[in-house]
Amino acid sequence: MRVSRRLAVFGANGATGRVLVGQALTAGHHVAAVVRRPDEFPLRHERLDVIAADVLDERAVDAAVAGRDAVLSALGVRAGKQPVSVYSRGAANIVAAMRRHGVRRVVVVTSAGVDPRPYSGGGFLFNRVMLPYVTRVLGRTLYDDMRRMEELLRAGDVDWTAVRPSGLFHLPAPTAYTMVEGFADGMYTAREDLAAGMLALLDDDRFLRTAVSVVTTESNPGLLRWIRREAAARR
Repeated sequence: MRVSRRLAVFGANGATGRVLVGQALTAGHHVAAVVRRPDEFPLRHERLDVIAADVLDERAVDAAVAGRDAVLSALGVRAGKQPVSVYSRGAANIVAAMRRHGVRRVVVVTSAGVDPRPYSGGGFLFNRVMLPYVTRVLGRTLYDDMRRMEELLRAGDVDWTAVRPSGLFHLPAPTAYTMVEGFADGMYTAREDLAAGMLALLDDDRFLRTAVSVVTTESNPGLLRWIRREAAARR
């Protein structure tokens, strides 16, 4: 039986963050959705507080974490060649606030691109062309900063789990997803499964202080459909 908790969700206004907040409310949690632009956040609920804060603002993060039982981070930035520090600097502020307020549990989203490996179903185009380009060129600075975030958590003393999804897409509802420590041989992760997995980790001590993969094993879109769907979603 799940326990109702007071959660702070960073990156709540992103594609995964909105799903995560919605599922957390449905599960009976009290949620502080931490966003930079609260007027743009679409959800309303009696157990929801929408807090205006930038994860790079130490004082604002401190106020958002105060009084919470756990922290979930769905922070995300677009891949590009510019330097990225949102993940590591944001995690540093979150962990510092957790220590000040006695909060132990944090679950963060990183990516399978942090530790890229070929997929058995990926084929030549995906494994030899797309995966190296995305992880080593287009998203290099992004994945480097995700690694710094994981290293920061690893060096600290909070109870953390880093969740590494594969290619993200939407489904109407969570499925019977797979969660394993380390690498999972699956190319796709529904945001609904990612959110459900993050919430499930709050009641599961098996994956403390480690990285896990969450992959969707049914209703996957296929490579070309996934590219078209996600490209259209970003417009």
